[in-house]
Amino acid sequence: MRHFKLNEFITKHVTERTESFFAQDLADNHDRLAAAIDGKSVLVIGGAGTIGSSYIRALLHFKPARLYVVDTNENGLTELTRDIRSTVGLNVPEDYKPYPINFGDAVFAKIIRNEGPFDIVANFAAHKHVRSEKDHYSIEAMVDNNVLKAKTLLELLLENPPAHFFCVSTDKAANPVNVMGASKKLMEEVIMAYSTQLKISTARFANVAFSNGSLLFGFIERMMKQQPLSSPSDVKRYFVSPEESGQLCLLACMLGETGDIFFPKLREEQMKTFSSIAEDFLKEYGGYVADRCASETEAKEKARDLPSDSTTYPVFFFGSDTSGEKQYEEFFVEGEVVDQQSFQHLGVIKNTDRKSMAEINAMFTLLRTMFASEELNKDAIVKLIVDFLPNFEHIETGRSLDQKM
Repeated sequence: MRHFKLNEFITKHVTERTESFFAQDLADNHDRLAAAIDGKSVLVIGGAGTIGSSYIRALLHFKPARLYVVDTNENGLTELTRDIRSTVGLNVPEDYKPYPINFGDAVFAKIIRNEGPFDIVANFAAHKHVRSEKDHYSIEAMVDNNVLKAKTLLELLLENPPAHFFCVSTDKAANPVNVMGASKKLMEEVIMAYSTQLKISTARFANVAFSNGSLLFGFIERMMKQQPLSSPSDVKRYFVSPEESGQLCLLACMLGETGDIFFPKLREEQMKTFSSIAEDFLKEYGGYVADRCASETEAKEKARDLPSDSTTYPVFFFGSDTSGEKQYEEFFVEGEVVDQQSFQHLGVIKNTDRKSMAEINAMFTLLRTMFASEELNKDAIVKLIVDFLPNFEHIETGRSLDQKM
């Protein structure tokens, strides 16, 4: 294996950008960001994940007075702490505390009430995988985490409102075709209903290259275990680097007006297929040429028996046939008012329609009633979401990503 530098690979073969996509926007707004962050108290929920931790790194180029981080991933928090304390140029405040707890737990409410108020609160805790909609159990957990707990958090924050609240969304919330995207669109509806009481912004963004648990991240795991690479060949996606994901969220959190939805102004020709990235990855990682196999079985057997001096590596590329997969992604939809002028590489959806609190409460009553039933099924949940989100056109094929390598 060659000495593989992941960040360099992302720059060269995935984003194809030599500097951050948001470098100019960060430079143009440096003084505004410093004024909003320096000396302030910050709470980051879900801060051990790829986007949350990248947000923290972007934040620590400034000088917050306090930083509290909450995440259920205890090992992830440990690595986050080691990483930020080992990185040159990051200003880790003296009052830095990582907490391995769930933001839906009672102990979290104690932190908010006893250690607050916080000037800046950013929530990255979410189910983010399309594969998380395999059945009604997984969908219930996803909606609970992405939607129901978001409302509980907002009610808690109303006791001592922060100057800035950010809750991460996804490009899959625009004309959603999967329950994950629909759950994030529901989250957007919830936070918009509160945007007259709290200063709230969010961001839809592209796939984060090599984020924890992603298909691209899995390429590294597969190589370490001498297993074949596998990916769809017909799905195109926009990509940002982990660093760019954190910067996008920081800009949206600190500079957005209440109700704003930020997105990166990427062009269609910047989209990539997973299979093309896999082929480039094999060349950079070990000097391999992709050996395209006709089946998963053939790919697994070839990987198992791979000679140590092989110049090829088995891959299985396939046409996508799983539920909830779009052939392309979009950041905004017809009818949304979009500001393309305020930032160099950021668009902002302005004045999005807001549902009333009565409508939100009615939806929550229906969701909780449905989840309390012992006869719950996936179709019933999807129908309820469609009733609330008329543009949700669920793509159901009967196959899940968990049925793929």
